[in-house]
Amino acid sequence: MHDKNKLLLTSSLLIASLISAPAFSAQKGKWNLPEPVTDADYPARNIAKEELGKLLFYDKILSGNKNIACASCHHALAASGDGLSLPVGEGGQGLGITRNTGTGADAIHERVPRNAPHVFNLGSYEFTTMFHDGRLAIDATHPTGFITPAGDDFLLGIDSPVAAQAMFPVTSGAEMAGQGNENDVSIANTEEGVRGVWRVLTKRVTDIPEYLAMIFDVYPNLSGDKSQVDFTHIANAIGAYETVAFRADNSPFDRYLRGDWNAMSSNAEEGMKIFNTKAKCIMCHSGKFQTDEQYYSVGIPQIGSGKGDGLNGQDDFGREQFTGDSADRYRFRTPTLRNVAITGPWGHDGAYNTLEGIVRHHLDPVNSLNNYDTNQAVLPSKSDLDPTDFVVHNNEASRSALASSIELDQINLSEEEFANLMEFLHALTDTSSLDLRSTVPSKVPSGLTLAD
Repeated sequence: MHDKNKLLLTSSLLIASLISAPAFSAQKGKWNLPEPVTDADYPARNIAKEELGKLLFYDKILSGNKNIACASCHHALAASGDGLSLPVGEGGQGLGITRNTGTGADAIHERVPRNAPHVFNLGSYEFTTMFHDGRLAIDATHPTGFITPAGDDFLLGIDSPVAAQAMFPVTSGAEMAGQGNENDVSIANTEEGVRGVWRVLTKRVTDIPEYLAMIFDVYPNLSGDKSQVDFTHIANAIGAYETVAFRADNSPFDRYLRGDWNAMSSNAEEGMKIFNTKAKCIMCHSGKFQTDEQYYSVGIPQIGSGKGDGLNGQDDFGREQFTGDSADRYRFRTPTLRNVAITGPWGHDGAYNTLEGIVRHHLDPVNSLNNYDTNQAVLPSKSDLDPTDFVVHNNEASRSALASSIELDQINLSEEEFANLMEFLHALTDTSSLDLRSTVPSKVPSGLTLAD
């Protein structure tokens, strides 16, 4: 069993947490919460760069078989995700929850093993790590400024973590690159690795005159020299687009932080107090965006194909895959809770299809794990994948190992307290995020159909 010092609170730790958590202010009559989000939390805008990034984000030119785009799994019409428990990557057809696993020889070979996380606010300076296991992070000691899965093959000049993240789905066979020798990207991936992928994709983009002209406009330091363009220019543009298109900091909670004490209902305000005290959510979901960017095992049921760990290679040991430390087994990064009500399914593998379900899991994780209803998993059917989706969860030894790692105590809330907590979580939704149609282009320079 893991060391539970991080979360299993003794009385002294509880006292300390309540001191550091928001406290009641007699002066304001309100909770002293983190400072509100402002423009200073984001990089300065570059409209031309954002427009280039928008087109690239929706253009299938960045996939090996030209059949999937970044937006296919992070679409504006699906709250910057895809609405599925586990993504249907290269070879799939359709958008969001209507996406299927493809047909014939072009059908997917496997499910993408982890849920496609939403990208709301990830362009903020607050976020220094990416991916569920944090395998990409700012690191000033590294020559590139980042620790990434590419190691020393990572490129120089990346603007931000969200831009760095955009460099990796294109290198994944299951996500965007394709398999074996079926296209120039997958061949480059096999023969040269990630730099080969980035080289081929950069050439694809710069061979399109409209894109090349836009790149030269956005990056005048290139002096019109096509040979100087590399994938960093593409990734930085995508990052700039994501930062602006998916900024979400005008929820009732945000307005409350800015001094509008009537922005949240009285029930939501009560829910906020429960969030900060009895429910202990604040212990991990702290700061401007309700995340401490740390890693915990909370016992989310393991579904899908896994990451090559444990039983038949179908388990997912989480952060241990990155650190090699068995103490990190089943630990995953604390997600931001902004827009949490619209960004399901929830969990590192999307195991829970309702917000109520994932919240109740956190309050009683062992019981929730052991009584998980697999029918709620949103997994488009494929005959050779369906029989394996719940192999790990249904294995008593694997499930017991996961349960023993859980770092959360059971917490009992009354139904009224739970309802108020839920109302607070809904108050974290920026209503402008409910209609993001304006962030979607009508066409892309490659002439390919838009992301589906």
